[in-house]
Amino acid sequence: MLSKRKKANAMKDARRHDSDTGSPEAQVALLTKQINELSAHLKKNAKDFHSRRGLLQMVADRRKHLKYLARKDESAYQALITKLGLKK
Repeated sequence: MLSKRKKANAMKDARRHDSDTGSPEAQVALLTKQINELSAHLKKNAKDFHSRRGLLQMVADRRKHLKYLARKDESAYQALITKLGLKK
């Protein structure tokens, strides 16, 4: 689980304006941070299957947001995946 400070830092670079929390860019940035933290947790706790299920749900949700963003605004999509270090 992310603290308020970590959430704010994750969304600071990707949001469209200062109070933005709902744009696809902000949501993908937040999901990416959560996925990275949960992946580190699962490396230490390999048998934590409940957290693994949550991780898979987050990855699917992030994929949906990225697919939407790619369909609506290709340049913002390319900038976001480059900024977050995602593949492609």
